[in-house]
Amino acid sequence: MANHIAIEGNIGAGKTSLASVLAERLNARLVLEQFADNTFLPKFYKDPERYAFPLELSFLAERYKQILEFATTPDLFQQTIVSDYLFIKSKLFARINLEDAEYDLFSQVYRVMDLNIRPPDVLLFLHAPVGILQAHIRQRGRSYEQEIQDAYLEKVAAMYENHLTQLEIPVIIIDTSTFHFQDKKALESLLVLLRSPLQPRRYYLGSI
Repeated sequence: MANHIAIEGNIGAGKTSLASVLAERLNARLVLEQFADNTFLPKFYKDPERYAFPLELSFLAERYKQILEFATTPDLFQQTIVSDYLFIKSKLFARINLEDAEYDLFSQVYRVMDLNIRPPDVLLFLHAPVGILQAHIRQRGRSYEQEIQDAYLEKVAAMYENHLTQLEIPVIIIDTSTFHFQDKKALESLLVLLRSPLQPRRYYLGSI
């Protein structure tokens, strides 16, 4: 079993839900991204140019602090960690949201922090069409997300797809439009895969 299972995907893909389910089934420590108290997030969606830089820096600092804390405080009873984000997510979204000069400065800070962060042992990537993402965004009802445009979600999807080609760890790509982890049989098939020896390549669940 992997020591660190990370989950990624577009906005509204279901990362937190799957992370919570897996942590319970695997008796793992759950690491969830802290965004509810981030005062820059609602401001960013209203005025991206003004608030993108402080937003990305705040997320970077919080993710760094959280991952490092879990990595340096092992738990004998819960040796596996399930997180609903990758640390490099900060850099990926910064590339989308920041101007070149801001991104260059951000990258300098990121590189220093990244020296202390180990990559996960396996990544679960949740793939979903934009229409499904928008439906999930509406359903969960966060007011500041309701104006997210399809074009932005498409840009995020392209960013992730490019990043996946560069990874040298096992990546399980889950088509959430056909593979529903709420279904017991589907979840069991995922758990079986996670408990098996995995090579640094792509695995697919669903109809992708």
